[in-house]
Amino acid sequence: MRTTTEAGAIVILGDSISAGYGIKLEQGWVHLLGNALAEREKPWYAVNASISGETTSGGLARLAGVLNDHKPKIVVIELGGNDGLRGYPIKKIRSNLTAMISQIRAHQATPVLVAMRIPPNYGPRYTQAFDGVFAEVAQATGTLLVPFILEEVALTQGLIQDDGIHPTAAAQPLLLAAVWAYLESLL
Repeated sequence: MRTTTEAGAIVILGDSISAGYGIKLEQGWVHLLGNALAEREKPWYAVNASISGETTSGGLARLAGVLNDHKPKIVVIELGGNDGLRGYPIKKIRSNLTAMISQIRAHQATPVLVAMRIPPNYGPRYTQAFDGVFAEVAQATGTLLVPFILEEVALTQGLIQDDGIHPTAAAQPLLLAAVWAYLESLL
């Protein structure tokens, strides 16, 4: 139950990684974030505005509605992986992320950007440009950057589902820890 003493919403605008693809919603890292906030008696609550398959273009298109509906104080952008997997132009990804950060700030909220990575099968030029775009946008906009949250999970047996992409339920506390390490300073 929410109270009037809460500082506000933390919205997670993400893709399948945050939507909890292939696991129960209550096992996902965003749900665990809500539990962690309550357990630590932080006056915040988590809102999961993530959709499996979402791209930065889709996130940008939905952002105004999300901001108006939830009036968040913090927005965590966990998008871009699907853009990279589809080979979208880096310039478009950069533009979309920058536009989202601007919109979030215009609504008096603090943006947080989560870096993503893609497999190297797109070639070194595209892969390196993709990997670098998140740090570039974060630096150019003065936005807090959370390093790739699947770093510890991606190569560990039993933490990735059979599809080779999505984290298992067992991996979710590690995803939360990766985000919490950066998010906590804003609370």
